[in-house]
Amino acid sequence: MIRQIVIGLALVAGLSACSADHSAAHHHEIQPGSLVAHLNPTAGNEGIQGQVMFHQTGDKVQVTVHIEGLPSNSTHGFHVHEYGDCSAPNGTSAGGHFNPSNMNHGAPYDAERHVGDLGNLVSNSNGIVEYEVADSHLAMSGAQSIVGRAVIVHAQADDLTSQPVGNAGARVLCGVIGVAKSL
Repeated sequence: MIRQIVIGLALVAGLSACSADHSAAHHHEIQPGSLVAHLNPTAGNEGIQGQVMFHQTGDKVQVTVHIEGLPSNSTHGFHVHEYGDCSAPNGTSAGGHFNPSNMNHGAPYDAERHVGDLGNLVSNSNGIVEYEVADSHLAMSGAQSIVGRAVIVHAQADDLTSQPVGNAGARVLCGVIGVAKSL
């Protein structure tokens, strides 16, 4: 377990060090104390890429998403997963949804849900997602901290009710959440 944590932190440090120019290219301002996940395609999903930024705003975490290369007008499950490990070709090394309180799967607006249940992303006619939401379940420290975990975008929509994970299908993008370098 400690070896996995050390490897995860090394990956986070490496991704953070390489991320400043990529972040600026998408015109998302990186604020001090921000977290970032650069989303890379799983096997067979080349041509899709993106970025998710997290920033504390009061008692909520602001989530800002930019993804390119998805099918036009498509819907995709969007979750924080338990492990900061995207090494498996299909993204399964990221584990299940981040669920430190052992809750049922649900919609992002449900009182009872996994911490990592962020609902769905919808692409526009050009296959691009631009999405922002403030979430009260995510945290940047403490027991519900998302630091060092992974963001997964799924091939299908999350139905927001099926247990244990919403029937969202294969994982098409995976990225480790790390500390963002301020610009």
